[in-house]
Amino acid sequence: MFRSEDLSQDAFLGGRVQLLQPKQGYRAGVDPVLLAAAVPARSGARVLELGCGGGQGLLCLSARIPGLELTGVELQAEYADLARRNAALNTTELRVVEADLTALPADLRQQHFDHVIANPPYYRAGAHSPARDVGRQIALGGDTPLEAWVDVAARRLAHKGYLHMIQRADRLPGMLSATLTRLGSVEVLPLAPRVGRAAELVLMRARKGGRAPFRLHAALCLHEGREHAGDHESYVPAVRAVLRDGAALPWPT
Repeated sequence: MFRSEDLSQDAFLGGRVQLLQPKQGYRAGVDPVLLAAAVPARSGARVLELGCGGGQGLLCLSARIPGLELTGVELQAEYADLARRNAALNTTELRVVEADLTALPADLRQQHFDHVIANPPYYRAGAHSPARDVGRQIALGGDTPLEAWVDVAARRLAHKGYLHMIQRADRLPGMLSATLTRLGSVEVLPLAPRVGRAAELVLMRARKGGRAPFRLHAALCLHEGREHAGDHESYVPAVRAVLRDGAALPWPT
């Protein structure tokens, strides 16, 4: 488990969420914050995160929408423990299950959720430069294929429940092939760094039992301007509101 001296305490959502994170290892960026902001949950909903890490996604979601019933699944014992510590730090009730998502405990396999969220590793195992830290290595490149992530999510969703996933744009074909046979009403929101730049990330939303046609939305640009104009924050207002004020992500209608 992580020793206290090996952790930093970092503020998210303008201080609304405090996270303990390893000084050396996987550290959350804006991706889980954007993922949480995309979820249209309501108080009382049941939410499952596959691969919850230190709990950053679920805790950001809970800060925006109180009264959720939260469950996280995490493979790495030290990060599962960190998620529990972060939940306590933020006085948030969170059940953390230490398990491989393809081998969930029996009681969890009997449960269904209104929302499932996931931020799978961005690279196939061995498809990126190895990281020195084991936790970061697993976070970047996992052995579990995207098809398994989607399959487990689909099985755990209640009827009309939503899956939200964030992933690298170049893995969108794999996401879609895994999703379109299991879930409906699939929507993709590309996330581009700036105007005129190709999307590097995509957010995908899908619904169990959904019947709406596939939608590919115009890209949401995260930063203002075509180029970085200096050493200052340049997020567009809607994204700044998500990252600093805990606002919902403006999903196109």
